[in-house]
Amino acid sequence: IIMPPVGVALGGVDFSQLMYTMKAAELGADGEVVKEAVAIRYGNFINNIISFTIVALSMFFIIKAMNAAKKKEEEPEEEPETPRQEVLLEEIRNLLAK
Repeated sequence: IIMPPVGVALGGVDFSQLMYTMKAAELGADGEVVKEAVAIRYGNFINNIISFTIVALSMFFIIKAMNAAKKKEEEPEEEPETPRQEVLLEEIRNLLAK
């Protein structure tokens, strides 16, 4: 739900092909690859970091909005203030004194 609109907004930027080649691939006499290239594919890592960050921020804002709506819903009505214990004891003392 989140990533397709983000992909359109970013214009389909794709870092997955970025890599640092440490050793090139070895080709045989017939042109087939004998040994694969040794490479550090940091582009996939960058893509995953960007995706994770976008999803994490989206979830943060969704949960924050839900908590704010829930908090508004749960606001308690103002209850009349009950007299404190000292006030009640003073009233009892006054009544007994009469």
